[in-house]
Amino acid sequence: MSAEAQLEALLEIINTSARQAIAEYKKGGNHVPTIHSKTFHPIDFATNTLALRRAVKLLEGACQQLCASLAPPLHTITNIAQSYDWACMGVVLRTGIADALEKYPMGLHVNELSQIVGLEKGKLARVVRVLASKGCFTEVDADVFANNRLSLITLTTSDPGAIARFHLQYTSFGAAVLYESMTEPEYATSYERDKAPLSYALKKKGYNGNIFDWINENVVDAHGQSFHRAMIGLGHVMGSLSVLHHYPWDEMKTVCDVGASIGTFSIPLAKAYPHLKIINQDLPEVLVQAKDVWAQDAPEALQNNQVDFVALNFFEESPVKGLDAYYLRNIIHDWHDAEATTILRNVRISMEPHSRLLIRAYLPVPLYLHRGSCHLHARCRNQMSCPEPMLPNFGAGNNRMYQQDLSMWCIHNAKERLLDEWITLGSVAGLRLEKVYDLAEAAVLDFRVAT
Repeated sequence: MSAEAQLEALLEIINTSARQAIAEYKKGGNHVPTIHSKTFHPIDFATNTLALRRAVKLLEGACQQLCASLAPPLHTITNIAQSYDWACMGVVLRTGIADALEKYPMGLHVNELSQIVGLEKGKLARVVRVLASKGCFTEVDADVFANNRLSLITLTTSDPGAIARFHLQYTSFGAAVLYESMTEPEYATSYERDKAPLSYALKKKGYNGNIFDWINENVVDAHGQSFHRAMIGLGHVMGSLSVLHHYPWDEMKTVCDVGASIGTFSIPLAKAYPHLKIINQDLPEVLVQAKDVWAQDAPEALQNNQVDFVALNFFEESPVKGLDAYYLRNIIHDWHDAEATTILRNVRISMEPHSRLLIRAYLPVPLYLHRGSCHLHARCRNQMSCPEPMLPNFGAGNNRMYQQDLSMWCIHNAKERLLDEWITLGSVAGLRLEKVYDLAEAAVLDFRVAT
């Protein structure tokens, strides 16, 4: 394919995928959102948006690839190196600017806004204007700013805002010393948890405790649930609940949510499939919070004895034995291979021949794969093809996946694993990969007992 033909093909992908996205938004007689929309779209938090996610993945990947092809290289590299979007977003999230603007749908002058949030008006205007230039907030008049659909994500009540806040306030500590952690001998070749970039940064500040202790001490809100809310937000970003619509739950009667937290996944599962008996397993102190959340969000499940709470340390114990399915979400990526294998082996001990282990995970894709090869697995369900001339991993269309991989490195010295790494890890634990369900943002790996 010639250079010009590649660019024309990218334009066609952009046009087609944009029209697909528009069609998804218009279903049910709904409007199409723009950066001027002041409210969320009805499907912004819907759980079954696979078609939209696929269209947007193509759109984002093709747009970035076209810009990288046609823009002068010095522009593109400078845009990467001189980006302060993250710093401006940090200011917005930490000071509650979107919350302050909620009472003023027509906008508020920076003079008044600065008095509410306690920041100097000139600097405040520059921060918000940077984000408004990217479609987050609207400048409705000179120095008059209003919320829009994107800025509503930054409200303090927003769970996706909580995960953004976590990255900007805490993960950024580790990211700032990434180079130092890769060059200082004690850290450079280590994959121990206490040698993560964030651990390096905290030790330089005089903190020598466990990273989870630090999270418990620092990542809290007025209700002590910031970290749990951030994990709920990550679930929204990953589209974790799409598995409710694209996995055969009707085939099962019992499900164990291993490392269930406060019920981020198992509460929607219980509501969608009331025939399921659900076992929530996590540390005792987590289950105390979980019971309160279930009582508030799913009281009928408690009344019908649909859910049980069983304490579990998955490094030292196996979950309840003999269930139809064991579900792991955002757990294995926190741990290096030795610890991850221990967790999987303990689950394997509880499994019977009919049992399955479902793992929700990002699956980064190498760029060396030949086009047309199956980048996931021969038994992958609903696999999305990547058209020429896009990068085989969808490029910027999968940006969050690769950024999440770096987040795991910065926080835990861990990673998001390639599919081959998952197959190897499962094999060591006595598991074989049966299927992979491609859900656009992330995937569900279906493991069975190896025979």
